[in-house]
Amino acid sequence: MVKLIGLVGTNSDQSTNRQLLQYMAKHFVDKAEIEVLEIKEIPIFNKPADMKVPEIVQAMAKKIEVADGVIISTPEYDHAVPASLLNALSWFSYGIYPFVDKPVMITGASYGTLGSSRAQMHLRQILDAPELKARIMPSSEFLLSHSLQAFDDENQLKDPEQVEQLEGLFTDFLLFVEMMKNLTHAHESNKKAAENFSWEEA
Repeated sequence: MVKLIGLVGTNSDQSTNRQLLQYMAKHFVDKAEIEVLEIKEIPIFNKPADMKVPEIVQAMAKKIEVADGVIISTPEYDHAVPASLLNALSWFSYGIYPFVDKPVMITGASYGTLGSSRAQMHLRQILDAPELKARIMPSSEFLLSHSLQAFDDENQLKDPEQVEQLEGLFTDFLLFVEMMKNLTHAHESNKKAAENFSWEEA
Protein backbone atom coordinates (compact mmCIF):
# COMPACT_ATOMS: atom_id res chain seq x y z
CA MET A 1 0.00 0.00 0.00
CA VAL A 2 1.29 3.44 -0.95
CA LYS A 3 1.86 5.62 2.12
CA LEU A 4 1.34 9.36 1.74
CA ILE A 5 1.44 12.39 4.02
CA GLY A 6 -1.30 14.98 3.71
CA LEU A 7 0.07 18.30 4.96
CA VAL A 8 -2.54 20.84 6.07
CA GLY A 9 -1.12 24.10 4.73
CA THR A 10 -2.62 26.40 7.35
CA ASN A 11 -2.81 26.87 11.12
CA SER A 12 -6.51 27.74 11.00
CA ASP A 13 -8.77 25.61 13.19
CA GLN A 14 -11.54 25.82 10.61
CA SER A 15 -10.11 25.11 7.17
CA THR A 16 -11.62 23.57 4.07
CA ASN A 17 -8.09 22.51 3.12
CA ARG A 18 -8.08 20.21 6.14
CA GLN A 19 -11.52 18.97 5.05
CA LEU A 20 -10.19 18.27 1.57
CA LEU A 21 -7.29 16.17 2.86
CA GLN A 22 -9.56 14.31 5.26
CA TYR A 23 -11.93 13.63 2.39
CA MET A 24 -9.07 12.33 0.25
CA ALA A 25 -7.81 10.06 3.05
CA LYS A 26 -11.23 8.45 3.30
CA HIS A 27 -12.14 8.48 -0.40
CA PHE A 28 -8.87 6.89 -1.53
CA VAL A 29 -8.48 4.47 1.37
CA ASP A 30 -8.36 1.49 -1.04
CA LYS A 31 -5.53 3.06 -3.05
CA ALA A 32 -3.30 4.66 -0.44
CA GLU A 33 -2.81 5.27 3.25
CA ILE A 34 -2.92 9.03 3.80
CA GLU A 35 -1.86 10.40 7.18
CA VAL A 36 -2.98 13.99 7.67
CA LEU A 37 -0.44 16.14 9.53
CA GLU A 38 -1.00 19.55 11.12
CA ILE A 39 1.48 22.43 11.10
CA LYS A 40 -0.30 24.68 13.59
CA GLU A 41 1.85 23.61 16.57
CA ILE A 42 5.15 24.27 14.79
CA PRO A 43 7.00 27.18 16.45
CA ILE A 44 8.09 30.25 14.52
CA PHE A 45 11.26 29.68 12.52
CA ASN A 46 14.12 31.61 14.12
CA LYS A 47 17.19 30.10 12.40
CA PRO A 48 18.84 28.89 15.62
CA ALA A 49 22.62 29.09 15.47
CA ASP A 50 23.00 25.60 16.96
CA MET A 51 20.85 24.18 14.13
CA LYS A 52 18.58 22.56 16.73
CA VAL A 53 15.28 21.69 15.10
CA PRO A 54 12.18 21.40 17.35
CA GLU A 55 11.14 17.83 18.17
CA ILE A 56 7.73 18.26 16.54
CA VAL A 57 9.43 19.25 13.28
CA GLN A 58 11.88 16.37 13.49
CA ALA A 59 9.05 13.89 14.03
CA MET A 60 7.09 15.24 11.07
CA ALA A 61 10.21 15.27 8.90
CA LYS A 62 10.82 11.59 9.64
CA LYS A 63 7.27 10.75 8.56
CA ILE A 64 7.69 12.75 5.36
CA GLU A 65 11.05 11.13 4.63
CA VAL A 66 9.73 7.56 4.82
CA ALA A 67 6.47 8.32 2.99
CA ASP A 68 6.13 7.56 -0.71
CA GLY A 69 4.85 11.07 -1.37
CA VAL A 70 3.24 14.19 0.07
CA ILE A 71 0.01 16.02 -0.68
CA ILE A 72 -0.01 19.68 0.39
CA SER A 73 -3.31 21.51 0.49
CA THR A 74 -2.94 25.27 0.73
CA PRO A 75 -5.31 28.20 0.99
CA GLU A 76 -4.43 31.54 -0.58
CA TYR A 77 -3.68 34.67 1.42
CA ASP A 78 -2.71 37.80 -0.54
CA HIS A 79 -1.86 35.78 -3.67
CA ALA A 80 0.53 33.57 -1.65
CA VAL A 81 0.70 30.61 0.71
CA PRO A 82 -0.02 31.27 4.40
CA ALA A 83 2.86 32.35 6.62
CA SER A 84 2.35 29.20 8.70
CA LEU A 85 3.05 26.96 5.69
CA LEU A 86 6.12 28.97 4.70
CA ASN A 87 7.24 28.72 8.32
CA ALA A 88 6.93 24.92 8.30
CA LEU A 89 8.83 24.61 5.03
CA SER A 90 11.58 26.83 6.42
CA TRP A 91 12.08 24.34 9.25
CA PHE A 92 11.94 21.42 6.78
CA SER A 93 14.93 22.87 4.97
CA TYR A 94 17.12 23.76 7.94
CA GLY A 95 19.49 20.94 8.79
CA ILE A 96 16.87 18.38 7.75
CA TYR A 97 15.85 17.79 4.15
CA PRO A 98 12.84 15.43 3.96
CA PHE A 99 11.51 16.95 0.74
CA VAL A 100 14.58 16.26 -1.41
CA ASP A 101 13.33 14.21 -4.41
CA LYS A 102 10.00 13.62 -2.63
CA PRO A 103 6.98 13.42 -4.98
CA VAL A 104 4.51 16.18 -4.11
CA MET A 105 0.94 16.77 -5.23
CA ILE A 106 -0.48 20.24 -4.64
CA THR A 107 -4.14 20.85 -3.90
CA GLY A 108 -5.98 23.86 -2.58
CA ALA A 109 -9.35 25.09 -1.44
CA SER A 110 -10.55 28.66 -1.25
CA TYR A 111 -13.78 30.47 -0.52
CA GLY A 112 -13.60 32.33 -3.83
CA THR A 113 -13.60 31.41 -7.49
CA LEU A 114 -9.91 30.81 -8.20
CA GLY A 115 -9.36 27.91 -5.81
CA SER A 116 -5.95 29.06 -4.49
CA SER A 117 -4.39 29.01 -7.97
CA ARG A 118 -1.85 31.77 -7.26
CA ALA A 119 -0.88 30.25 -3.91
CA GLN A 120 -0.32 26.92 -5.62
CA MET A 121 1.99 28.56 -8.15
CA HIS A 122 3.81 30.23 -5.25
CA LEU A 123 4.13 26.88 -3.49
CA ARG A 124 5.67 25.31 -6.59
CA GLN A 125 8.37 27.98 -6.57
CA ILE A 126 9.09 27.36 -2.89
CA LEU A 127 9.28 23.58 -3.26
CA ASP A 128 11.72 24.02 -6.14
CA ALA A 129 14.14 25.93 -3.89
CA PRO A 130 17.69 24.52 -3.56
CA GLU A 131 17.13 23.52 0.07
CA LEU A 132 13.85 21.68 -0.61
CA LYS A 133 14.30 20.16 -4.08
CA ALA A 134 10.93 18.38 -4.12
CA ARG A 135 9.63 16.64 -7.24
CA ILE A 136 6.35 18.44 -7.90
CA MET A 137 3.79 16.69 -10.05
CA PRO A 138 3.47 18.85 -13.20
CA SER A 139 0.22 20.39 -14.47
CA SER A 140 -1.83 18.76 -11.77
CA GLU A 141 -3.34 21.41 -9.51
CA PHE A 142 -6.67 20.59 -7.94
CA LEU A 143 -8.44 23.91 -7.40
CA LEU A 144 -11.46 23.65 -5.12
CA SER A 145 -13.34 26.93 -5.42
CA HIS A 146 -16.27 28.07 -3.25
CA SER A 147 -15.07 25.52 -0.75
CA LEU A 148 -17.49 26.51 2.02
CA GLN A 149 -20.29 25.09 -0.11
CA ALA A 150 -18.29 22.17 -1.55
CA PHE A 151 -18.83 19.57 1.19
CA ASP A 152 -21.98 17.98 2.60
CA ASP A 153 -22.60 17.19 6.28
CA GLU A 154 -20.61 13.96 5.96
CA ASN A 155 -17.59 15.77 4.47
CA GLN A 156 -18.22 14.40 0.99
CA LEU A 157 -17.62 16.51 -2.09
CA LYS A 158 -20.98 17.39 -3.59
CA ASP A 159 -19.98 18.06 -7.19
CA PRO A 160 -19.45 14.80 -9.16
CA GLU A 161 -17.29 16.63 -11.71
CA GLN A 162 -14.91 17.74 -8.96
CA VAL A 163 -14.81 14.19 -7.62
CA GLU A 164 -14.03 12.85 -11.08
CA GLN A 165 -11.26 15.38 -11.60
CA LEU A 166 -9.71 14.67 -8.21
CA GLU A 167 -9.84 10.92 -8.82
CA GLY A 168 -8.06 11.36 -12.14
CA LEU A 169 -5.36 13.58 -10.64
CA PHE A 170 -4.85 11.22 -7.72
CA THR A 171 -4.48 8.23 -10.03
CA ASP A 172 -1.91 10.21 -12.01
CA PHE A 173 -0.10 11.09 -8.78
CA LEU A 174 0.19 7.43 -7.78
CA LEU A 175 1.74 6.78 -11.19
CA PHE A 176 4.03 9.79 -10.70
CA VAL A 177 5.14 8.35 -7.34
CA GLU A 178 6.02 5.05 -9.01
CA MET A 179 7.93 6.82 -11.77
CA MET A 180 9.94 8.84 -9.26
CA LYS A 181 11.10 5.63 -7.56
CA ASN A 182 13.21 5.00 -10.64
CA LEU A 183 14.81 8.44 -10.53
CA THR A 184 16.96 8.00 -7.45
CA HIS A 185 20.45 7.87 -8.93
CA ALA A 186 21.23 11.46 -7.98
CA HIS A 187 19.41 11.43 -4.63
CA GLU A 188 22.48 11.42 -2.41
CA SER A 189 24.18 14.18 -4.40
CA ASN A 190 20.92 16.19 -4.42
CA LYS A 191 20.65 15.84 -0.65
CA LYS A 192 24.29 16.83 -0.20
CA ALA A 193 23.74 19.88 -2.42
CA ALA A 194 20.75 20.91 -0.28
CA GLU A 195 22.79 20.49 2.90
CA ASN A 196 25.71 22.50 1.54
CA PHE A 197 23.68 25.28 -0.04
CA SER A 198 24.08 28.72 1.52
CA TRP A 199 22.51 31.95 0.37
CA GLU A 200 25.21 33.83 2.28
CA GLU A 201 27.87 32.25 0.08
CA ALA A 202 25.87 32.26 -3.17
